[in-house]
Amino acid sequence: MLYDLRGLKLRAAPAGFSARELKSRLSSLVGAYWPSASAADLPHLPWRRGADFLGSRYAIMGGAMTWVSDSRLVAALSNAGAFGVLAGGAQTAEDLDREIAATRALTDRPFGVNVITFAPHFAAQLESCLDRRVSHVIIGGGVPTVEQIARARQAGAKVMAFAASFAMASRALRNGADALIAEGREAGGHVGPLSTSVLVQELLSLFDRAPVFVAGGIGRGELIAHYLRLGAAGCQLGTRFVCAHESRVHPRAKAAYVNAAGRGAVLSMQLDPEFRVIPVRALANRASREFAALQRDTIERCRRGELRKTETQALIENFWAGRLKRAVLDGDVEFGSMMAGQSVEFVQREQSVAEIVAELVAQAEGSPTASGAAKTDAKRVSQEAAA
Repeated sequence: MLYDLRGLKLRAAPAGFSARELKSRLSSLVGAYWPSASAADLPHLPWRRGADFLGSRYAIMGGAMTWVSDSRLVAALSNAGAFGVLAGGAQTAEDLDREIAATRALTDRPFGVNVITFAPHFAAQLESCLDRRVSHVIIGGGVPTVEQIARARQAGAKVMAFAASFAMASRALRNGADALIAEGREAGGHVGPLSTSVLVQELLSLFDRAPVFVAGGIGRGELIAHYLRLGAAGCQLGTRFVCAHESRVHPRAKAAYVNAAGRGAVLSMQLDPEFRVIPVRALANRASREFAALQRDTIERCRRGELRKTETQALIENFWAGRLKRAVLDGDVEFGSMMAGQSVEFVQREQSVAEIVAELVAQAEGSPTASGAAKTDAKRVSQEAAA
């Protein structure tokens, strides 16, 4: 049976919520989690706010993955009813301009472009996006400035900013961002300090101020539904699409992702807080073990006076240069950087983007496919047997 919360008496609602809003969210949560609830019993899944903001059918964003999220993958996502996002990465403005044009040739649906503030060509990339009238610009690498956001909005673009904390989120909104991406520590690549669940709770009071899309460790549609019912506008998934047919990732790398467990996607190791390592989540391999050995060796040499501190830090920082490209395009699964979120647990096989999106939506709307669940269980049993 379902619990009817219409008669619930609340003495006071938490800050930022009216009693009516809180009761509505509590009711939605009970409906989402109570095992006996049928799909017909559950409240209508609130896709609309995020979908209207993105211009897509579903409020599902494809995470921008450097060397992975190219025109083919992005167009496939948008054509499937999700929202594709091109990865600007370290591309020149000219290369990014060609990718935007190539995406437009493959889809008439909206898509976004992710640019990173510390990338060498950031300013030129941003201008390329605006010249091409890209509808959504996603700015990473720190909180975008008032001037950067104003420039994009004046050109007609909607600006989305990443938030790894309440302080970052608040500052981005003050600076004029239209929406936020709350990305937790379970995500692949560069990550912040908080888990997705803790970060979302920290940002709950902002959900009514602007659309907030949740990212980090999301691999199934049921979790998308959970965040939507909490008040999020939608979700962003990256790792889940790495092994799509439309993904350019090398077949050897795809095989490694399919065989990987969630616990195999680990953060880069930092041996000494005096020599900072930017936290990056990727599959553990020989390169990650060599990175730990390099840190030990260079730090010991620094302590002996053989290296200056700046030289030691540079050696540590430069270790991973070019290794993501080696993994993605060359299939170097041992010495490349196999960036992945912990949701790699749910990457079961190579599928089309349309099939993945349909599977996520079916799960979110209360009718998960038995085959999807069975394959997840089979993968887990296989991993436990090999452990």
